[in-house]
Amino acid sequence: MEIKEHENEECFNVLLKQGAEARVFESTFLGKRSIVKERFSKKYRHPLLDSKLTLKRLNAEARCMTKARRLGVSTPTLYAMDPVLHTLTFEYIEGPAVKEVLLAFGEHGVIEEQMDDIAKQIGDAIGKLHDGGLVHGDLTTSNMLIKSSTNQLVLIDFGLSYTSTLPEDKAVDLYVLERALLSMHSSCGNMMDRILSAYRKSSKQWSSTMNKLAQVRQRGRKRTMIG
Repeated sequence: MEIKEHENEECFNVLLKQGAEARVFESTFLGKRSIVKERFSKKYRHPLLDSKLTLKRLNAEARCMTKARRLGVSTPTLYAMDPVLHTLTFEYIEGPAVKEVLLAFGEHGVIEEQMDDIAKQIGDAIGKLHDGGLVHGDLTTSNMLIKSSTNQLVLIDFGLSYTSTLPEDKAVDLYVLERALLSMHSSCGNMMDRILSAYRKSSKQWSSTMNKLAQVRQRGRKRTMIG
């Protein structure tokens, strides 16, 4: 993986989003429109420990994203990693998040062909990740983009990703997505069913994962009832 030192990177300028762990900027890199993700320090941690943990997580995210691409899942191209500024610089993907597309369906009516295509791409991508021993960790419709030029699904934000062969970890990955769809996109009806149908076709290990998903759902319902 190519490492670019901070003095070679162009300044990031437009803050797009700030979360608990990182800030995301729109920028340029060697003349190309780009996205910069900066993991910032936590003041409550010892500076040396904080730097080590931040760099470890930065490296893990870069590795998982690179592995996803090797598995045939579309992700933004990683241009550079800066271990000094704790940043990753990615290709800018032109196109809406799946969240925006599905919310538009809720307002203006579902376009069945388009929704079916998106669901198939999501299920296929997750199947490839899981068969390759990779769990995304944050499968929400905000972390899926539709590239305008090709209508191709692009997965982003591998900050919570990790490697695992356990069916339960894969089932939790699916459950996170299911809950996101129920809370944000209930007007889209059987979107999750369509995704799981594509997942079954894509994943060679879908049976064990689906068995675990039933158990994870049951635990989730119990937690909801107990509060």
